[in-house]
Amino acid sequence: MWWNRSFVSWICIPQISINCKMVSYQYGPTFLSSALMFDAVHVVVGAVKELNRSQEIGVKPLSCTSPQIWQHGTSLMNYLRMVEYDGLTGRVEFNSKGQRTNYTLRILEKHRQGHREIGIWFSNNTLAMNATSLDINVSETLANKTLIVTTILESPYVMRKGNYQEFQGNDQYEGFCVDMLRELADILKCSFRIKLVDDGLYGAPEPNGSWTGMVGELINRKADLAVAGFTITSEREKVIDFSKPFMTLGISILYRVHLGRKPGYFSFLDPFSPAVWLFMLLAYLAVSCVLFLAARLSPYEWYNPHPCLQERKDMLENQYTLGNSLWFPVGGFMQQGSEIMPRALSTRCVSGVWWMFTLIIISSYTANLAAFLTVQRMEVPIESPDDLADQTNIEYGTIQGGSTMTFFMNSRYQTYQRMWNYMHSKQPSVFVKSTEEGIARVVNSKYAFLLESTMNEYYRKLNCNLTQIGGLLDTKGYGIGMPLGSPFREEITMAILHLQENNRLEILKRRWWEGGQCPKEEDHRAKGLGMENIGGIFVVLICGLIIAVFVAIMEFVWSTRCSSVTDEVSVCQEMLTEFRNAVSCKKSSRSRRRRPLGSSAALRHPTRIALGAPRPLRFVREMRLSNGKLYSGSGPLTGGAGGQGVGVAVALPRSCTHVRICQECRRIQSLRSGTGSTRIPPSSAPLPRLPPPPAPSSSNTDSEGGGGPSPRQLHHSTPPSLWTHAPTTEQHQHRSPGRTGLRAMAWGGGGGGGGGCWGGVVQTTDICAAQ
Repeated sequence: MWWNRSFVSWICIPQISINCKMVSYQYGPTFLSSALMFDAVHVVVGAVKELNRSQEIGVKPLSCTSPQIWQHGTSLMNYLRMVEYDGLTGRVEFNSKGQRTNYTLRILEKHRQGHREIGIWFSNNTLAMNATSLDINVSETLANKTLIVTTILESPYVMRKGNYQEFQGNDQYEGFCVDMLRELADILKCSFRIKLVDDGLYGAPEPNGSWTGMVGELINRKADLAVAGFTITSEREKVIDFSKPFMTLGISILYRVHLGRKPGYFSFLDPFSPAVWLFMLLAYLAVSCVLFLAARLSPYEWYNPHPCLQERKDMLENQYTLGNSLWFPVGGFMQQGSEIMPRALSTRCVSGVWWMFTLIIISSYTANLAAFLTVQRMEVPIESPDDLADQTNIEYGTIQGGSTMTFFMNSRYQTYQRMWNYMHSKQPSVFVKSTEEGIARVVNSKYAFLLESTMNEYYRKLNCNLTQIGGLLDTKGYGIGMPLGSPFREEITMAILHLQENNRLEILKRRWWEGGQCPKEEDHRAKGLGMENIGGIFVVLICGLIIAVFVAIMEFVWSTRCSSVTDEVSVCQEMLTEFRNAVSCKKSSRSRRRRPLGSSAALRHPTRIALGAPRPLRFVREMRLSNGKLYSGSGPLTGGAGGQGVGVAVALPRSCTHVRICQECRRIQSLRSGTGSTRIPPSSAPLPRLPPPPAPSSSNTDSEGGGGPSPRQLHHSTPPSLWTHAPTTEQHQHRSPGRTGLRAMAWGGGGGGGGGCWGGVVQTTDICAAQ
């Protein structure tokens, strides 16, 4: 049983079983050898008894120099393999090769108060370590001690300085963990020596039960502490000790993104896609057409705008011309309204649905405008772990042998199981050896890297094209690793809590995580928008103003060209005159220009003269409405030889409530309230109020002048192309073909006993009275 002795010599203090009860052995290795010898003799005795029971062995002397083999040796070996016995050293069994199997060795550790069990070694070459609490004065054990710290190069926790060759020992390294070690050394009054892990791994279990990386070095007592981005897991906690976590984090997804275009001059168009803008334009045209047709079909949209004017009482107008139908939706869409209001139910329905449509559109546009003007959007194809698991176009993986890999391997969540199956079976492998390798793979290919959130945050500061996808997949912490049962655990934990309470760890994190190349995310609520955000709307405004000025110039040129032909003046002269009047800033009103009587325009529109004897004509002043329509003639005119006055007919409206809302009727009402005068009133003064006409004569002759048909008879007998006779005091209205203005006709009585004289009016802008 010499093979057991060599193994036992590696163990500090074992435990043995006596009468099936485990007790601590107190007499040293000598008694252990005796116990093994006792069990060996007991096994041989049992095998010989079984052999002797089956066959007679007999007693035969043997020679030590003879090569002869004992004839019962093979049978004895077979009986030895069949022995099962609970001895002083535990269960005794043998396999077919004669090796002892199914036994365990309990490993004890010596300390000041005796021995304690720290682990169990099984015959299948596996080792299980555990730990129990110790009541030791840790401050005495740490004072003036130098601790060996195993670590791994990982930014920003532990890094080599740029010129690390010029330094020795700990001065070659920098980072968050290095600064934290210095803080701990000041509190614990000890020193440390940094040692990089041999295989460059954090630590993962091997099939034979051993561990790699920093965990393996702690188990093998090659280091006192493991300080790095070292994740606390239940599997690692079984074989090593951890301090309280000095940083809380979780697993996250890191991926490369393409930055969208920055807000530009026309970013105000971004809240809606081009398709939406196109459909809005089509909707505007459709509403304009439907509104135009509905207004034309509905009888309630045809109305008399001036019911007080007798000559226009049968004239109906429709406010929804094609231009107004196009303008009304624009006013509603811009939330400014329009002077055109629908009257019919059909047009009101069209207006109502259009206003509701614009309400939703404007609200949606306003809600998204701020985001599109201030945020430079990132284009990412995935937004969560579920999106990552549901596709195969983007590869994803973790660090080989890290805690993140163990998390997915042991997870029972369905999504994480699918992700692990993909990573485990993917060829070539999606696992990387270091974080730097994973970051490089993310930048250069379609690869999503699963790593701790603190590392994710750090590398996003260095590379603006990296972003975190979704939230955290779990919650865990970084801790300081120590050998199982380390006497430094309690004191180091207290020191870490002290640093957290004093906010020292947060200060160290800000120092090493901030200051990257990517700018800090700004608060757009506190920052005003610049020209680079909304400059495009100024471009639209300037273009609109330029178009408006261009249209005004075209209207000016067209109007002056037409008036120059009518007035028989040159185009340049007419344009110069109109331009002077247009740019005059002294007054905002001017009188309408009159055409000369002898102009070619007057010849083209000849004056229609009455059928009676010619009389001297003179022009009297007319009044026009603000829309340019003829309203009335002049006041009383002096007669000829007889000196009788000439009455001028005025189309006065009857009083009605329409005068309160109609501007034209209010002007007419003011004219009716004026007084008569023998002078031609100025254009700005109200015309005189005329006396009521006398009753018409029963005869067909003039009361003063003799025979001839009466003006009323002539009025009804004369064709529309001729002037209608009218008595001196009676007014008639006549509308000539092609003219919409009112015509006022006057009758002038002759002096003396001559026949009655009557006058007519010309078809020009002036009214002439015959005397």
